[in-house]
Amino acid sequence: MKRTYIAICAAAIALASCDSTPKFSVEGTISNAKDSTLYLFAITKDKFVPVDSVKLDEEGDFRFKADAPSSPDFYSLIMNNHRIDLAIDSTEAVKISADSKTMDTDYTVEGSACSERIREMIIKRNELEKKLIAIEENSSLYPKEITDSITALVNEHKDWLVNSYIREHHSTLSGYYALMQGVTDISGTYSLFNPYKDRNDAKCYATIATSWQLNHPNSPRTHKLCDVANKAMQHTAPVQEKVLELDSEKISETGIINISLPDASGKTQNIKDLKGKVVLLDFTMYSASESAERTIKMRELHDKYRSQGFEIYQISLDDNLSFWKNAVDKLEWICVHETNGQVTASYGVQKLPTFFLINRANEVVVRSDFMEGSLEDNIKKLL
Repeated sequence: MKRTYIAICAAAIALASCDSTPKFSVEGTISNAKDSTLYLFAITKDKFVPVDSVKLDEEGDFRFKADAPSSPDFYSLIMNNHRIDLAIDSTEAVKISADSKTMDTDYTVEGSACSERIREMIIKRNELEKKLIAIEENSSLYPKEITDSITALVNEHKDWLVNSYIREHHSTLSGYYALMQGVTDISGTYSLFNPYKDRNDAKCYATIATSWQLNHPNSPRTHKLCDVANKAMQHTAPVQEKVLELDSEKISETGIINISLPDASGKTQNIKDLKGKVVLLDFTMYSASESAERTIKMRELHDKYRSQGFEIYQISLDDNLSFWKNAVDKLEWICVHETNGQVTASYGVQKLPTFFLINRANEVVVRSDFMEGSLEDNIKKLL
């Protein structure tokens, strides 16, 4: 009997040691919460999924440990209708300190930079909501004064979110969280970013979608982001084609006109320096509705053939330079920007996107606006 017990224990220990699944932990103290139950929820695209729970004692100490998500995702600590949002990338060890009565807004978080940024956004949002309600309740103001004041405050807050999070942290959960921010005033709760009504909001969605597509391609959030961004760009102002009044005969199908344009760092990139490689010369706009899908295809081609001498030289004609820089931040091929359209004109480009395939001798051999079909076959032939 004793041997059997020892064998069972040994097997249990062996099984435990075999569990190599990455874990994250959330621990801390919630004061004034005796006999209250604290829940840890995972926030999926559509719902809250319970992960664990604990009944707190007088000390209020707690510790949760769970499997790390396959892609960065949100979790929440919830107790008595109070909530703390957390960002979990992988194996963080997050520490929380709060009071049960004010844990929505007054808490500290350590061990997760994204979660700290989320806390900052929540504090700023609460300050904004207090100001909005104060304005709406001010009986001395005329309706137009109320509307103008609210609009100014909301736009100021949106600018702060865009500059501090959407542009600076576009590949992280805090950038995503900023995009999903809403505010509550006397009239109710509404989203700050409406991509289907505001072109700039649509571009913010496109910025996050492009970055998540490159950094978190398998995340369910990425698929949703790309879907919204594509539809919003079409809905607000489709930029599927940009027609240029040019003579398409200006370019020879057997030669190459040199291009010298700056990349995102300001360094000049000369396309003739790529002689000896097979080059995909692409004219595009990252604000176009089809940009995200094309970027995936181009990345697949670049990853597959660059070791064999294949390169991409991509020219953007986006009006917003900051938007373009954010869009190309993680791309590994040559990305440059043109503002005056001279290079575009010299190549006789009449609509976007358009690409040219250039052989190792710096000769244009293919010109098209479709990335489907025989493009990969042509690349393989030239390599």
